[in-house]
Amino acid sequence: MRRVKNVFVSRAIVLLYHRVAELPSDPQLLCVSRQNFAEHLGILRRCGRTIHTKALGEMLELGSRREHVIVVTFDDGYADNLYNARPLLERYDVPATVFVTAGYLGATREFWYDDLERLLLQTHALPQLLELEIRGHRHRWNLGPAANAEDSGYRISRDWNISNEADPSARHALYRSLAELLQPLPDAERRKALDQLADWAGMERIGRCSHRTLSKDELRRLAEGGLVEIGSHTMSHPVLSAIPIRAQIDEISRSKACLEEVLGESIMSFAYPFGGRSHYTEQTVAAVREARFEYGCSNFPGIVRPETDRFQLPRFLIRDWDGDEFARNLRSWMDA
Repeated sequence: MRRVKNVFVSRAIVLLYHRVAELPSDPQLLCVSRQNFAEHLGILRRCGRTIHTKALGEMLELGSRREHVIVVTFDDGYADNLYNARPLLERYDVPATVFVTAGYLGATREFWYDDLERLLLQTHALPQLLELEIRGHRHRWNLGPAANAEDSGYRISRDWNISNEADPSARHALYRSLAELLQPLPDAERRKALDQLADWAGMERIGRCSHRTLSKDELRRLAEGGLVEIGSHTMSHPVLSAIPIRAQIDEISRSKACLEEVLGESIMSFAYPFGGRSHYTEQTVAAVREARFEYGCSNFPGIVRPETDRFQLPRFLIRDWDGDEFARNLRSWMDA
């Protein structure tokens, strides 16, 4: 007898986190505090059924409109995913998928956007003039009084982030300018520019413990027990649409192979770095398919439905909201 599919059309919501941490400065808005994350998980337990990304297809086919399906994901692979996020996921019995930038496993360097904050937005004094050559173009900035430690604007702008329209000091304007210049560069070119910046600032290139990524051993511990699914987030976190297709294929396929070698299991899910519609192309999506992933996660809002492209799953970006604000946002997405 032929099986009759459920007459109810199912839907799913995929949430995008990066870090569970409390930091004095978070210009990219990547951090959610442990208290707020715990409140989020408690709300999710009451509002729907939480699953891994790899279980999404079956749930969409067999689920019903009466049950909300929710997927919790993390991008990048910060060490606090193990030490801060996982204990709370265990407490609330909420599974999650962590998309890991494979080339950063055990790295001593920070992600480039964290490095910019370390070099520019702390209280140390900096030279007044900066000149950098990026892709054959020489750029020049003058920090003026903001070069001095006491005039850095740090104390009055610890809550500043890139969504703010105004820059409280020349340091913040420089951070914004360099972030825009460095984002589309291949990793080697970004590192070259950051090395020049570190030398100019008179600072070491080794990153902070508070911003480090997972080691290989920590990745294995994170994946133990099956509560956390591991997915791929490329090797070096490039804007895929900004690099040649051969380089994209290498970033995608090599990251899968690297993570599978470390964990000894198949990696089925992928997340596009940055993930907006302009950050990857149809060729990128084809490369993810050809690498034998089963899912690809993007970074634009939307509900996942049975007809949604499995290689362009929309996700709702989560900020450091308290439980009330998170619940309001979650309800609005569920009711959409």
